[in-house]
Amino acid sequence: MRPLLSDHIVCREIYRKMRLIRRFEERVVELVNRNEIAGTTHEYSGQEAVAVGVCTVLEPEDVITSTHRGHGHLIAKGGDVRRMMAELLGRSTGYNRGKGGSMHIADLSLGIFGANGIVGAGVPIAAGAAWSSKIKKVGRVAVAFFGDGGANQGVVHETMNIAGIWQLPLVFVCENNQYAVSTRVTYATAGSSIAARASGYGFPGCIVDGMDVGAVMEAAQDAVSRARSGNGPTLLECQTYRFHGHFTAERALGIRYRTESEVEMWKRRDPVNSWGACLEELGYLNGAERDKLDDEVDKLLDEAVEYARSSPWPEQAEALEHMYVTRYPGLPAATSL
Repeated sequence: MRPLLSDHIVCREIYRKMRLIRRFEERVVELVNRNEIAGTTHEYSGQEAVAVGVCTVLEPEDVITSTHRGHGHLIAKGGDVRRMMAELLGRSTGYNRGKGGSMHIADLSLGIFGANGIVGAGVPIAAGAAWSSKIKKVGRVAVAFFGDGGANQGVVHETMNIAGIWQLPLVFVCENNQYAVSTRVTYATAGSSIAARASGYGFPGCIVDGMDVGAVMEAAQDAVSRARSGNGPTLLECQTYRFHGHFTAERALGIRYRTESEVEMWKRRDPVNSWGACLEELGYLNGAERDKLDDEVDKLLDEAVEYARSSPWPEQAEALEHMYVTRYPGLPAATSL
């Protein structure tokens, strides 16, 4: 067992974070169904082991870029669930002052360089952060999360190519949840596996059990250490599954492309429950302690929802503010709309 996995405090925190992600998503669905959150969101339930397993081995200054299904990544990297919830409810105390919503949350102070509504678009941003680290020699690692659908985007392949050429301290994490919206990965993706593509760009790739947080941690620890020591990128294909639809309205719309037996098969491997049971077997966490952690998570989310509900709405006069970064000195001001 790796040192991190033999530390009962770390192992309990892994469980707490996975449980927090699961309950955050469940609360978000409740709020969407009550129309307190406008529109739809993309649930991360079922994939918690990937985000937590990877982010547990990162340093605070390391960088991640996320996807449209990004709540889990943000929480795993230390995001504030109060500000996340406020953003989802469109309040001015949210991460993007209530103007960005679910798919654009960022916190540069935590190394969270943003969720992204464009499939695969966070990958080159992570490469930029990795390139900056390399030329400045600061030892920072960047992680790019993307899905099996994103694996077929041209920009992802372009980024892998340049990462291989420049030996960037970058870890590519493909969350293969088996479906790009409703298209099965086996139909849309050529080759033996997504991980096998890494060899074409001159760096290692491996398939990881994305339902096992311990397996994800071990693979991520190797990849991050390799990147930090100057040996270049790695591609991790984490095979996982989303327990719900592509987005929250899918069930209401009656969209069906998976069998109930398939969903139930994957749910039997629930990463949160499996890790909790593992910790009980190891003696790291007993039933009463687990119940207490679950209660603490629920209380934290109660506070987050109340914080969001009691926060002010953005002012109408500020609707066009904070849309772009401040321009460099000497350049003309942006044209008013």
